[in-house]
Amino acid sequence: MVDGGGGAMMVTRFKGALLIVASVLAALACWSAFSAWLPSGLGRHREYGEAAPCPGRAPVQRYEDCLRTVTFTVEGTDIPRAKKKGYRATLSGTPFWDGTVAFGDRDPLLTELRPGDRVTGTVWRGEVMTIARGGARQSTADEPRDEPQMPVALGTGAGLLAVLGLVFGSALLLRPRRRERFVWQPYGKRLLILTVSASFLVGLLGVWTGLPWWLVPGVAALVVWAGAVLIYGWDRPEGDMPRTGIF
Repeated sequence: MVDGGGGAMMVTRFKGALLIVASVLAALACWSAFSAWLPSGLGRHREYGEAAPCPGRAPVQRYEDCLRTVTFTVEGTDIPRAKKKGYRATLSGTPFWDGTVAFGDRDPLLTELRPGDRVTGTVWRGEVMTIARGGARQSTADEPRDEPQMPVALGTGAGLLAVLGLVFGSALLLRPRRRERFVWQPYGKRLLILTVSASFLVGLLGVWTGLPWWLVPGVAALVVWAGAVLIYGWDRPEGDMPRTGIF
């Protein structure tokens, strides 16, 4: 028969093992972001920038590596007040690419369009990249963008979460009686919130400011490290007994 203390240690070790498993999953997410997501985005943007206009006499196909200029007729637009619902335009008049096109914003052209208007569209690899009318031009949500800062930041955040899970999980698994610095309240919860929010904000600021993507991991890690120092310095553990919480 297992006494109460032994049972509590078993539960603590089990939680530590779960955290280590979670850290492995976070590490895989980090690896995927840097090995697949980032190269794919950079490569697609480079290929789009290097794409040449389609030859005038080349037969029109649905999927083409060249840039095809076509004329669309606007069937209608969807411009909701809430930005999170997305902005759309329904286009027709082409042999393959008719349908609904998504945009990241309502300006500079979408709000000016009315049913029946004619717009010039640029098509690449079967997707509408831009539409234009007069002197106004607007990119669609499918156009590749040179914004690698966000995937790098999220990948870095996943890596930092992997380290956090490994450290906390190892502490709970190997030292279940002395875990005052590795409890959920306040340390684990605060570190989790700090890591997720800092990674996202650094990525967002990197996109806005044009920060080179290779600087993003260092900046995100520095912000998380500084926050961790403040968290542990602000609320030091007292005694050897853990605070109440799920860990």
